[in-house]
Amino acid sequence: MNKLRQISCPHEMRAWAESMRSQNKRIALVPTMGFLHEGHLSLVREALRLGDEVVVSIFVNPTQFGPNEDLDTYPSHLERDLNMLRELGVQAVFTPSTEDMYGSQFNSYVVPDALASTLCGATRPGHFRGVCTVVLLLFRITLCHIAIFGEKDYQQLQVLKQMAQDLWLDVEVRGLPIVRDPDGLAMSSRNARLSSPERQAGLSLHRALDLVETLLAEGVREPLTLQTRAQELIEEAPHTRVDYVQLVHPETLETIDQIGPTLTCALAVFVGKTRLIDNRTYSLES
Repeated sequence: MNKLRQISCPHEMRAWAESMRSQNKRIALVPTMGFLHEGHLSLVREALRLGDEVVVSIFVNPTQFGPNEDLDTYPSHLERDLNMLRELGVQAVFTPSTEDMYGSQFNSYVVPDALASTLCGATRPGHFRGVCTVVLLLFRITLCHIAIFGEKDYQQLQVLKQMAQDLWLDVEVRGLPIVRDPDGLAMSSRNARLSSPERQAGLSLHRALDLVETLLAEGVREPLTLQTRAQELIEEAPHTRVDYVQLVHPETLETIDQIGPTLTCALAVFVGKTRLIDNRTYSLES
């Protein structure tokens, strides 16, 4: 097993990456905000399969949080994370500080357009500006050839794929399926903040996605009906406040007014004070 190397300095991280590239090593990156769970580890295993060298970044990025969001309470346990990555055989972990990443004079941001204007982009202004900026920095510092993300953050994945294409970044952005707990709840670091009753309420997201699938199988083809039924199911659960329930085109993320061969249902719901997201893409027979 390779020894895990923890690197906090971006210049040292870049030097390590340049050394790996000089040896024709393929670098795979898994960007995270830490407090790792099996969803993250599934990405790491794929990175280990695809890359000669794997870097996992652990950085709670302040620029993607709004003023009333949970930056200060985001869960963290670095030593636990490092042990998990060490057991998997990860080569390097990048753990920069905010000052390392941005400094006092930082003044350049990536501002995505249409793909970031709906869903979380509409309800969290500036969120994807922060996401795209930090991911571009991570790409440039780690010199990765491929970056692995989870499909739970479905909109983020589409936005980052578009950014890599638009800016000629020469990085393959790959998504992997959502990993769920046995009860169906999509794995998330934020789940740790749910009380037992809130966790039960959070299962309504998964049930709502199941309901949409059932209604589609029964022949329901009115987007508004599907959205309304899904939202009503979620709102029946205690502790829930719906941010959005939307049916969108899986590539453009535009709200659909008629059902096509594929569609994505995207959800964002506050359960207590914790904001959960989930999604599912459906393929219909012609």
